[in-house]
Amino acid sequence: MRLRRLLVATFTTCAAFVVAAPVVPAVAAPPRWVQRVDFLVDDLPISVAISLGGKPLYRHKDWVARPPASNEKLLLSMALLKRLGGETTIPTRLFGTERVGSDGVLTGDLWIVGHGDPEIAGRDMADLARALVDAGVVRVRGRVFGSTGPFARDWWAPGWRDYFPRYYIALPTALTYRFNQRAGGRHVSDPERLAAKALTKKLEARGIEVTGKAGSGRPPGRLVNLASLRSDALSTIMRRMNLVSSNFRAEVLGKMLGARRLGSPGTIAKGARVIERFADARGVQLVAHDGSGLSYANRVSADGMVDMLRVAERAPWGEMLRATLPAGGEGTLKDRLETVTVRAKTGTLIEVSALSGWVWLEREDAWAAFSILSSGMNTTQAKSIENKIVRVVAANAAPR
Repeated sequence: MRLRRLLVATFTTCAAFVVAAPVVPAVAAPPRWVQRVDFLVDDLPISVAISLGGKPLYRHKDWVARPPASNEKLLLSMALLKRLGGETTIPTRLFGTERVGSDGVLTGDLWIVGHGDPEIAGRDMADLARALVDAGVVRVRGRVFGSTGPFARDWWAPGWRDYFPRYYIALPTALTYRFNQRAGGRHVSDPERLAAKALTKKLEARGIEVTGKAGSGRPPGRLVNLASLRSDALSTIMRRMNLVSSNFRAEVLGKMLGARRLGSPGTIAKGARVIERFADARGVQLVAHDGSGLSYANRVSADGMVDMLRVAERAPWGEMLRATLPAGGEGTLKDRLETVTVRAKTGTLIEVSALSGWVWLEREDAWAAFSILSSGMNTTQAKSIENKIVRVVAANAAPR
């Protein structure tokens, strides 16, 4: 009987123990859209960060620093809007070494001085020629020169491939002319002289005689201001830059940004330094060597890109920035995401792809910031995955 009581007591104690054991709740499965994105990225070298109103919606290897390629132009655009403003215009000025005489004769030379307008063309030279005619000039006894300052003539950055200046970016100068290319897209090393030559022809076409041949160099001091041009608004130039991912516009504007913030001469390195400092002041780690994103040595994380997009969302220039980016089906997004409401900057180098910007969430009726960066994989495959992720997010994403 004593043994039976002991067994019963032991069983009762065990039963009490089982009843008192805590119940562990089942872990809820992620939403289906998250599972679909997880399936797309799998174990590939892709980083993804998506944020809505400052709250993360999705993260995958978002801390990994990768080359942003032309997403660097998105960061350059932010720095330009913050430091200079979207309504800023860029001057190109025409000076004389002497004053125009009462007889309409300029006894000295003419100097064209640029300050970073990347879009100077023949029509601008025609406008300068017209201004001289209106001022009563009938003859120039000297020559027309294009100024080779105030930017340095650097044409390389760490991380660039040796062939980039030959094929992918013309020399970034303060005085540009026809994107510093000849017919057929051949890059030139003397755009300032070509601008001076074009103005000489425009003057002669209007009956103003010019004695000497066009040239280029450093202008002398004590020049007399005769005429000036203003570029389109900076935001308009940036729209054209981001739409087609223009490396030339990016590096000219980067040099201008560097010169204005850090002093002359404007250089590629100074422009990159201003972008780095702009990001660092907002807690984002960025390694930048240029403004175009051609450098394989540039580094930023998807999380950092989204943080910068969040900075833009809160800034008065945020909507202006978004408007500079291609929509689905246009510019560098041609044949991509045509049916999705998206504004995003692409980026492509060999085995590097990037897509960052904003996508409209149908379920939330709001913009979500996103960044997708990949490195070490085929870019065609990477772009296909980018497109699929953006489509899934646009149609299905919502806070958990």
